[in-house]
Amino acid sequence: MTKTPEATNQTADQENSRTPQSSSATGNTASESNPSTGARTLVLLGLNHNTAPVEIRERLSVPAARLADATRSLLHQPGIREGLILSTCNRIEILTTQECLDSLNSQDSQSSPNSEAAPSATAPGLARFLEEYFSIPAATLAPHLYEFRERDAIRHLFRVACSLDSMVVGEPQILGQVKESYSVAREVGAVSTTLEGLLQRAFTVAKRVRSETEIGSASVSIASVAVDLARKIFGSLHGKTVLLVGAGEMSELAARHLIQHGAASLLVTNRTQSRAEKLAAELRGPNRTTAVIPFDDLYAQADRADIVITSTGAPQKIFGRSHGQHLLQRRRNRPMFFIDIAVPRDVDPRMNEVEGCFVYDIDDLQQVAQANQANRSREAAQAEAIVRKEVDKYQQRLSARDSVPAILALQQSAEAIREAELARAAKRLGPLTPAQQAAVEALTRSLTAKLLHPQLVALRRGNSESNPE
Repeated sequence: MTKTPEATNQTADQENSRTPQSSSATGNTASESNPSTGARTLVLLGLNHNTAPVEIRERLSVPAARLADATRSLLHQPGIREGLILSTCNRIEILTTQECLDSLNSQDSQSSPNSEAAPSATAPGLARFLEEYFSIPAATLAPHLYEFRERDAIRHLFRVACSLDSMVVGEPQILGQVKESYSVAREVGAVSTTLEGLLQRAFTVAKRVRSETEIGSASVSIASVAVDLARKIFGSLHGKTVLLVGAGEMSELAARHLIQHGAASLLVTNRTQSRAEKLAAELRGPNRTTAVIPFDDLYAQADRADIVITSTGAPQKIFGRSHGQHLLQRRRNRPMFFIDIAVPRDVDPRMNEVEGCFVYDIDDLQQVAQANQANRSREAAQAEAIVRKEVDKYQQRLSARDSVPAILALQQSAEAIREAELARAAKRLGPLTPAQQAAVEALTRSLTAKLLHPQLVALRRGNSESNPE
């Protein structure tokens, strides 16, 4: 599998997260109800807007209605104990805990964030899941994949939840999408001890970043970037008619940004008429008009719009090249601008071949997003520092947790020795008063605790050093 680093379009600190992926054999068993007693490793495999074009990403999109089914399928893969699938317009990522298959896994947790990970015995299984579930050849998929393990996987998850790895740094939608994936994974029984604690910590870190930095102030979502592109094209949105195809969250966000920038006429269409009517009613105001177009009349009335923003999630293209030709004829060659923020795409890119039709898909939005990066770099750097500290704290918690069984065993052994020695001494001491018995008990407990203390400190320290930061 090709080694692909993490996104590098935010801050210099991201260089530390570049971790290649690798290849080897696959795992053993899959059922969560039959856990192995062996050690487990945390593995994240995926691709995003930095590693794969929209032509690839749209082939791996998981609709919300299929997310539970996809998560169940993931959980049935060999060696998978817990799993979560995050599917958005900009990424698909699989977060899992898996059985460690060989000694190479024990080396992974010791790799620093800026070092290459040890060869993975698990990545091929996850890659094969993507290949089979989405019917995509390995040769097509492999060049776009990245893999993170253990500490690097924790750091990547935290950065994703904090919107530091988003196309538009600081956009708020990604955290909700991570939470939705977590909710689905919990419902199907794919999240238990390890991922439960990790994801809850990720949500806490994201909240801290939002409250302690200005990274989310005047945040720019994918939808608002689409509006920025429309303003760049027209110069002004005053007097323009906008058609929203799809009445979901993305469309609503786009509509609100359009209104803020002067759009006074808004058309809405959706396969579910009631949703279109609800959105149109919410956006109606004294200085703007809204209207609903029945979805069956979309092609007959779309020529009324200067700007068409699509975000439906439909499996097939809604607008093709021939549609563009007919629309331009009815508009007497007045230009139309299509901003396609859907994955899979709603608009056939060949519509660009029609003179007067201008199509921009989600990858085109990155150009606008990059212009916003300069204003956010300082806040992003502060957020990255928070993430680094939180990863360290989480690693320390894991190390402390790992040392608990050994500490308990040592304490239990010492207590057994103390009680045995007390019983033996009691025969020589003879009868003792209650006060004398209490004094002997307190003395032996105090001596045992003092003798154990340096050993327990060394045990905790040794465990921490075996999981370096």
